[in-house]
This record gives sequence, C-alpha cells and structure tokens, in this order.
Amino acid sequence: MASLVTDCCTLCNDDGTSTEAVRWCIECEVFLCIDCEKHHKKLRLSKAHNTISTKDYHNLPKFMQDISSQCRDHKKKYELYCSFHACPCCVMCITDKHQKCQEMKPLSDVLKQVKSSASVQLFEKDLKDVKENLEEIIKYLNRRINTSTEQKTKAAEQIRSMRKSIDDFLKKLEQEILNDLDSKQSKLKSKMNTLLQQLKTQANQMSQLQSDLSKMTEYATELQMYVGLRDIEKTTSQAAKYIEDLKSGGPLDEINLELTISSELQSILKDVKSFGDININTSPFTLQLKAVRKNQAQYLVPTIPTIEQIKPSFLRQLTIPQDRKFIDIRACTILPDGKYIILDYQIDKSYLLLFSKDGMFMREVVKFTGGSYNSCFVRNNTVAVALETERQIALVDVEKNKICKSINITHYCESVASDGQTLVISSGEEFSTIVNLNDMSHTILEGVVAYHVALFKGNIYSTIVMENKVYCYKSTGEALWTFMHDDIVLPRGITLDKNGFVYVVSERTNRVVVVSPDGKTCKIILSEADRIKSPYAIDIDRESGIMIVSGKISADNDDSEYETAFVYKL
Repeated sequence: MASLVTDCCTLCNDDGTSTEAVRWCIECEVFLCIDCEKHHKKLRLSKAHNTISTKDYHNLPKFMQDISSQCRDHKKKYELYCSFHACPCCVMCITDKHQKCQEMKPLSDVLKQVKSSASVQLFEKDLKDVKENLEEIIKYLNRRINTSTEQKTKAAEQIRSMRKSIDDFLKKLEQEILNDLDSKQSKLKSKMNTLLQQLKTQANQMSQLQSDLSKMTEYATELQMYVGLRDIEKTTSQAAKYIEDLKSGGPLDEINLELTISSELQSILKDVKSFGDININTSPFTLQLKAVRKNQAQYLVPTIPTIEQIKPSFLRQLTIPQDRKFIDIRACTILPDGKYIILDYQIDKSYLLLFSKDGMFMREVVKFTGGSYNSCFVRNNTVAVALETERQIALVDVEKNKICKSINITHYCESVASDGQTLVISSGEEFSTIVNLNDMSHTILEGVVAYHVALFKGNIYSTIVMENKVYCYKSTGEALWTFMHDDIVLPRGITLDKNGFVYVVSERTNRVVVVSPDGKTCKIILSEADRIKSPYAIDIDRESGIMIVSGKISADNDDSEYETAFVYKL
C-alpha cells in the first residue's frame, strides 16, 4: 500500500504550493520534488547529502521513519554518542543531561559501517533464534493442549470404568442377597405350608366328629351312644393335646424376615465424600531452546575497558546469622534475580544457603551429607554442586529446595562451572569432564588440569593451587596460555566478566587479581586495604557487573574471626 502514498515536496509546501515529491533527503529530513532535488544537489552544504526515493522511504518500518538525526529537545544535529546511556547526543545535551558521563564518542565513529558490521549478522541470528524459540514454544503449548485433552479423555474413561466396576460389584452383591432372601423365604413358606396342611387335616377330622355326634344323638342306641362318646372323647383329647403341643413347642411362633444392610456398604454414603480428585501437577519446563544474547544493543558500541580502568566499588557485606558464625565458605554465586547462594563446607556435611539482594540470610536451601568444595549457577533456578568424594554433581532447584537430578562422574569432583548448556567438572588431576546438559553425554578432556574452574565463550579457565598458575584452555583441551605472577599465591576461586577479564582470588597474599584476556598482564583490584583477608570464593554476574568475594572478618565483640562475603560493583 506504500506505493499509493503521494508525498508533497517539503520546500514547495513551505512556499504555499503542492508538488509531488520524488526523493527524501536523509540528512535534511525533507521531501524533494524533481526541481528542488536539482537545486539541493547544487548547493555546497547539501550536495553531498544522501537521498533515497520516496518509495524506498516508505519501505522503511514506521518506527524508523520517526527516527530523527536531530535532538528533539534542542533541535540540533546529533554529533556525539553517550556509551553510558547508549544514546546519541547533541552538543547541548552534554551540559543538560550528560555532564557526568565520561564515555562520549563522536557519533560518526560509532556509525561507521554499522550495516556491514558483525552486529547486524548477530541481530539477524538473534531474531531468527527468538522467532524459532517462540515457534517451538507455540508447538510445545499446542502439544500440551492436546495432551491435556487426551488426559481428560483418559480420566473420564477411568471414572466411567470405576463407576461400572462399582455398579457391577453392587449388582453382584444385590443378586446374592436377593437369592438368599428367596431361599430363606421359600424354606419358611414350605415349613408353614406343611403345618397348615396338618391343621387342616385336624380341623376336617373335628368337623367329621361333629357330624357323627349329631347323627349318634338322633339314631344311636344307648350302648352305641356310650361307646361312640368314648371314641369321640379320645380323638378330641388327642386334637387338644396336639394344639397344646403346637402352642408350647414353637411351631406357631412368629417368624419374620428382616434385612440388615452391611455396615461397610452403609459407610459409603457417610464416609465417601467424592468420587476422586482432579489434580494439576507441574513439572519443570524441559524444552531446549536456542540461547539468545541479552542486551544485544550494547554490542553495536563496544566499550571494553582497559585493565587499569577496572576499579570495584564496595556495595555491601552479607549478614551471617549468629548461629552460623562458624561458616566455611567454599563457593559464592550470584543468581539472575540478584540473590546470593553460599556453599558452606563442614567436614561431614555441606549446606547451600540463600541470601537476599540486601545481603540478609533467607533460608537453608539443601543440606548434603559429605563435603562439597564448589558450586555454580546453571539455569532456570538451578545450581550445580560438586560432591567430591561421592563423585556426583547435584543439580539443586533453589525455589523448591530440593535436588532435582544427580549426575554420576567417573572421578572426584573438585570444582564445577557451567554456561547453561554444559558443565565442566575438574578432578584436580590431569583431566576434566565436560557434560552436555541437553543429552547428558560425557567427554573426558585429557590434559585439562584444574582445581577451580570457570567457563567463558567456550574456553575453560582454571587455577592450580600449589603451582600458583592460571590456565586458559580451548574446549577441546588445548592450552591457550598460562599465567604466573608474584601477586598470585595459592590461587583459589576464578571467574570472568563480560569482557573476558579473568578474576582470581589469591588466598596467601589476601588479594583479588584481574588478568587480561590474553593472559599477559594483571592488576591487583582488592587487597588487605579493602578488608580482603583469606579470600577463597568469587563470582561475577556478567549482566549486572556485580562481583562477590568471600573472606574473613573480625567479630565485633571479641578477637575471633568468621567468614562472610563482600559485594562490589565493577
């Protein structure tokens, strides 16, 4: 539809006429007709300006058409770029909003070959990966909808099947008791019919005697009458005795059929409150998505500092609860939400402890039986803990306070590091192990010696305590460089910032030393003057530039010491 838009020449419009524009000046930000474009090309100030056709202008996304080369606040051309605020500035902006900004660059330097820079390809890849991730999630959710429908159908079938089973069972019980009722009533009826028949016989006999007595009275002689009465008396006496026997012997007792419903069956109506329960159970999201860079725009204007510019500023100290003053910190980790995880080692057990962003103790996450010397953040609220002698890596869900998976390793687990896709586990000997978290495959890297280990952009970094060395290896195990310096003695924890600078804790010299990415120079950034004493563990959140370092501190009320951790902003 853009081809149907008719633009008027800006210059002609200012003169009160409407002329169709054919070009757009990128730098003057005006539409030009054929005649005005000719004059525009002849003017000394504008002849070098780039112009595009109005058709190409309307092919730009709408939000880009609104991007101006002039400052909206001061109506002056952008000439500078503030790296701290990541925005273009005019000369007036410096005195207005950017007085304290140190990293101001000429805008022309920043914009050189932007279209052909590697960042464009990275953005294209990021957009492609994000789109594919969204499509995968859409497919996943559609599958889950279909699965939930299938689960509903299956549950309904189970309900109907259970109902049928109950019905069949009750019908069987019903038939059994009806059969028993018929049987007992038939026996009772048969018994009473037999008695009834006997009584009828006796009654008929009495009726016959009555008739005989009447005839005897009318026709019999005195002798006949005398003998006949004796016979009638005898028979009547027998019938009377038969009746007395019936009354006293029980045949005439009332016999009633009574039904007693099973108490178990009656309890169904009282105790069974529902047919069952429909529960919704949640399990962790397991779909593997492509990793996408965060804060991609920062890569358009790289601002890698020199090693001399690295100066940590103190933010806070973790508050250790009174009942945990004997804490022995072996690892400290910064979570993506800004909270802190501390690994406390206690000979025969270890604890993961969670602290808030403000450094306050929140809760114990997990307790391990057996010692652990190292842990690291993996992804999705998951922290990996190296269980040394158990030869296992425990993946802990920090939110649920439980171990969600255990990974068996063929050697002792000294240290562990992760980039979210893989784990590197050091053995303290002449090899280490890489675990692919997507398929859980294991790869042994011969020659990768490490006590403490870190990962950055596919390379493996390590410290060797007794040799006072820092190593950098390729992911294939090939050594890239080795670094030694008098400032690094008994190196322990190791980590890297977003620019590839290597941060090493030197326990013996009470220092934190930063090593250049090429492994050629170093600088002390924290020492005893900064209250650093017996440091051991270190971690950096590369997104925020927050660093945490463990160390000892004197107690307030006596001469004893206890361990804590200090937080800095790089």
